[in-house]
Amino acid sequence: MTQTLLLLVLLVAALAALPWLIRRLQQQRAGQLGQAGAMSRVLSAVAVGPQQRVVTVEVGPPQQRTVLVLGVTAQNINCLHVLPAVATDGARFAAEMAAARAQPLVDGGADA
Repeated sequence: MTQTLLLLVLLVAALAALPWLIRRLQQQRAGQLGQAGAMSRVLSAVAVGPQQRVVTVEVGPPQQRTVLVLGVTAQNINCLHVLPAVATDGARFAAEMAAARAQPLVDGGADA
């Protein structure tokens, strides 16, 4: 009888500790992936439709940052423009973005 009760208590303790163990493992994995996630950063996201967005992302190592302007839909992601990142010259970046907006858009698919 006491052996069965001891087994039951151990089983309940193991079931209670399982969520804690899973959460701890997920936090460790997120910490390891966080270092790779530092290589990219979302600068802005603008909704242009119900499931369409234009997203500006900064990617690459700190010495060679690049800004990508991406068109994101529910089905795919298209690179609309690539710019070298300018850390200090915001006016130059704004001028390059204005020039990119002035260029006519090329229809690349039938889902436009």
